[in-house]
Amino acid sequence: MSLAQVHHISAAPGDEEAAGRFTAVGPGVSAALLAELEPLIDYALPDGASHRPADAELRSLPQAFTYAALSDGSRVVGRTAPARGDGTAPVRFHTHAVHLPPGVPLPGDRLPVEAWRSPHWVSATPVGGGALSDPLGLLPPGHAPVREGLDDFAVSRGPWLAAVLADLRRASEEEAPAGGPVVLVERQSADVARWLGLAAVTLPRESVERLTFTTYTRRPRISALRVVGALPEDAAAAREAGLRVHVCADRPPVDGAPDAWARTAARVWRSRAPELFEEARGLPGDPFAAGPLAVIALCAGVALGPEERAAAAGWAAERPYALDAKRTGQLVEALTSPGIDDRTGSEFDAVGRLFGALDGRCPASVTAPLAAMLVTEAVRGGNGSLELPRRDAFVGPEGEAIAGVLAPEILTELESGAGGGRPVARTVQLLRVARLLGVNGTEVLPDVVDRLARTTLTEADGSEGTPAFAPALLELLDEQFDVRTALLGALDRIAPEDPGAVARFLERVALPFTGTQALPHLRMCAEVPGAMTTLGRDRTAVWHRVLRAAGLSPFAEPLVLRTGVGLVWEDRAPTVEEARLLLEAATSDAHRAAGTWARLVDAALGAPADTEDGTALAHDLLRAFPQEIGGRERAALQLLELCRDLRSGAPEPGWTEQVRTLRDRAAPLEPAVQERAFTALVERLLAPDRPGAELYAFVRSDDADLIAAYDRAARAEPTRARLRTHPAYAADCFTHWTAHPHAGTAWTTTAAALLDEVLRPAVRGMTAEAVAEVEETVGRTGSSGRANAFRDWNRSRALGRLGRRIAGRVRRG
Repeated sequence: MSLAQVHHISAAPGDEEAAGRFTAVGPGVSAALLAELEPLIDYALPDGASHRPADAELRSLPQAFTYAALSDGSRVVGRTAPARGDGTAPVRFHTHAVHLPPGVPLPGDRLPVEAWRSPHWVSATPVGGGALSDPLGLLPPGHAPVREGLDDFAVSRGPWLAAVLADLRRASEEEAPAGGPVVLVERQSADVARWLGLAAVTLPRESVERLTFTTYTRRPRISALRVVGALPEDAAAAREAGLRVHVCADRPPVDGAPDAWARTAARVWRSRAPELFEEARGLPGDPFAAGPLAVIALCAGVALGPEERAAAAGWAAERPYALDAKRTGQLVEALTSPGIDDRTGSEFDAVGRLFGALDGRCPASVTAPLAAMLVTEAVRGGNGSLELPRRDAFVGPEGEAIAGVLAPEILTELESGAGGGRPVARTVQLLRVARLLGVNGTEVLPDVVDRLARTTLTEADGSEGTPAFAPALLELLDEQFDVRTALLGALDRIAPEDPGAVARFLERVALPFTGTQALPHLRMCAEVPGAMTTLGRDRTAVWHRVLRAAGLSPFAEPLVLRTGVGLVWEDRAPTVEEARLLLEAATSDAHRAAGTWARLVDAALGAPADTEDGTALAHDLLRAFPQEIGGRERAALQLLELCRDLRSGAPEPGWTEQVRTLRDRAAPLEPAVQERAFTALVERLLAPDRPGAELYAFVRSDDADLIAAYDRAARAEPTRARLRTHPAYAADCFTHWTAHPHAGTAWTTTAAALLDEVLRPAVRGMTAEAVAEVEETVGRTGSSGRANAFRDWNRSRALGRLGRRIAGRVRRG
């Protein structure tokens, strides 16, 4: 069919009154379409261009090659070029366009951009009905005219290729992206057409047909097209309008395109291999996914970056059936090339998936390079996330070769003394690769596993939830029975040292220790969470249940005592009652071997001051562990034992000085122990049958802390009640509190206060007969002078009250 053509002449530059007009319109193009078309083909001179250009200047002005979609679904392909005008208008801008009705393709099913070099575009309206040229129907056959020189152009625009192709792809989407057109800034409008030629080759046909464009405009901001060309002087305004601007006539961009497909496409163009785009479109998958194009590029020998190689491997892993044997071999060869030195973890992961997809599907000779690459990375690159090949992937000369290279490196690292700081995942990976390659590590295994056990607990304690290394570790234990046996044994040996850490680890990682190994400590650690849930706060019951889980008696294996105590009480001391039960549950020899006697000492020294069993526990501990308990703890326990003797009434002589001496040896003494000892001492000193020598030693010590304790006990209600009801006791206290007038300051001050504030109120509340008995007892046990002293002391208080009453009456009178 014959396509309607349209000719238009734009307004002359500088002529404010002139207007553009259509000079010829073919059939079927309505006035409404012409009104819609006119702003699309409007032409404005570049800045600085002469309104009266010479011929050379006229030829250098940009041409606007346009492809636009109109509102009725029809399309227009046209070219606007400067042309010489008449005398009143030295230059005119002539548009020659072809109208394509809805659903009508270009002649020969060509793409719009292929017409930009057509020799049949005219710069003047045909006169007198002459034959119209056909710029679309008379195109040379094939794609050579439009693709001519594109390879060189692409290479020259290498730094911009990826970013521009990424934007052109987005601009060609079914729904035009918001934000206005993509702006390509070139000094020559023909270079904008070349960019569109690159897009026509690179993008699928349906995308290219949606890509409306013009190679030149002065007003990108108001353009309804998807891609526009502009000169450098208009770039700033386009950028200020928020458009995507690529200044390809300036310095190269610093940042690359984040689009892996666009980067792959750019490498294909720089390799001058545009035919690969058509091949890639023959593969299944998203046409703009990087995988298919990257696969074809790698098979053709195009060098790609790590992300693109990873995309190729990942795509092939998902569709191993999509490639024939030849391309599969080419892809494997490209991915495993020894010249590549920028591989990343994600690339290795993708290669691992590819190996898994091809293993068993392809001959071993094809997959062996992938397997060798994976294990080499596992050893040298430290990539702990790799999915390793199966052991039989290295049967034959390929396995022997790679084992010969890597075995010394594996053994050297495993033997390294720095292994204590080696991450668990790394050690696990090395052990798995060693087995995979048949490396004999029997000699180094014990040390390696001991270090691995400790590092495992450290890393697990420093993480939340299940440790990241857990899946690989469990897989290792499932694969290698000797490693599992050695590791479980090492953890069982460590458990008595830090049972809490082992228990927390077993809660997160379900180790397989259900076999024939005894592993008493591991079994205890696994039992404790359930026991605590069931038995709650009854820690003694929990301890017995955990001890039963060991399957061994503490008499046969004393260390189960340490593990059990560490699991149940962790960093806390048992109570006195719990400690006595622990002491009775096993012999002193068992506690001595397990080291748990120290926890029992802590229980005795940490008991509250009012706990009666604490002194009895101290007595038992001193006799059960005479060689083990020493230093400060021994003195503190002896002090508690002395409290027991003071309370029983049969201490050895000199107990006042013993309390002071043991207190000093036990410094820093627990406050509760000191309170208990001081209370026992002063209560004994306040007893009616106290020895005079002990009382004398106490007073002469002038020990401020002891005297303060004495003062508190003397003021307590039991002492006050005894003073009120026992005249003999009151007499004894008066004698004692007045017998040492030249003792130290602490005692004299305290004694004076007790006489005035404790004894005097007690005597004042007595009957006359009781007071007389006090006086008589003072005289009988002391002397007549002391009896006189008591009368004076008692009278002085009464006279003092009487004198104050008389003075008050005088003042009132």
